[in-house]
Amino acid sequence: MSKKGGATLSGRSLESPLHRRWSAVVGSGTPKKAAGMAVEETDTSGETSAPSPGSSSTMGLLLTSHLIFSFLLTCAGAQDDSDKARGEECAPHSQPWQVALFEHGRFNCGASLISPNWVLTAAHCQTRGMRVRLGEHNLRKRDGPEQLRAVARIIPHPRYEERSHRHDVMLLRLLRPAHLSAKVHPIPLPTRCPRPGEACVVSGWGLVSGKEPGATGRPESQVSLPDTLHCGNISVISTASCNKDYPGCLLNTMVCAGVEGGGTDSCEGDSGGPLVCGGVLQGIVSWGDVPCDTTTKPGVYTKVCSYLEWIKETMKRN
Repeated sequence: MSKKGGATLSGRSLESPLHRRWSAVVGSGTPKKAAGMAVEETDTSGETSAPSPGSSSTMGLLLTSHLIFSFLLTCAGAQDDSDKARGEECAPHSQPWQVALFEHGRFNCGASLISPNWVLTAAHCQTRGMRVRLGEHNLRKRDGPEQLRAVARIIPHPRYEERSHRHDVMLLRLLRPAHLSAKVHPIPLPTRCPRPGEACVVSGWGLVSGKEPGATGRPESQVSLPDTLHCGNISVISTASCNKDYPGCLLNTMVCAGVEGGGTDSCEGDSGGPLVCGGVLQGIVSWGDVPCDTTTKPGVYTKVCSYLEWIKETMKRN
């Protein structure tokens, strides 16, 4: 339901440098990161987030355009002209584990609260000056349960590879624990891996699409960045089926989800957010085909069950 861009849509500017670089090369197979909406942050705690470790290189400065071009051409696919639904506004605070990540006051990615002290997201969401917002629904309004937290530790997977999206997972330790309530609550980690056909919900503040009257008065497809959290009902897609859409690109640490033949899916700006199946966190929004409002391909998620040992050991050591 959301992705990056280089334009201004509904007052929210899609200005991620990483997005501009990738989209200038080719328009498919990109991470689902960064919306860049400016939101006022009010915090009297005096907390300062830890600097992002090696962020000048982690965010892709070590990768050259021709390497990215090679990968994206391999993982790109044909797109059709059909309109693609993007889910609907979630019931307010129905996803109490949903986290919004900010970089210097601008919305950047989604994430999931997995304990009072820890947030799980995608490694490609790593930036300088990261801040965490809990209990969010409308990014432009405050209705009471919002909590702002600085980040004490930023821990991307040590073997994360930007070009292949391998090990696209990252832990953030909060400087202060979250105050838990009905509207701010951790999501359980899985005890098994997701199964094909399993019903799931993906949520985020990324791009949504719909039809609005155009210049001629006829309905035309429009994409916009919502202020409110949106949810989409999707299903786990089998690896065999997903391999047909992304030949040579999928790893066993990834899982695909969407609607067969196209429909609701994650999109630019949803990066790092949760794929929840049966009440547990089964996936992290990672990458997919673009433009996401017309593609029939499913989204690709980091498979959380593949990283349970790393998650638990990292939390224990830090």
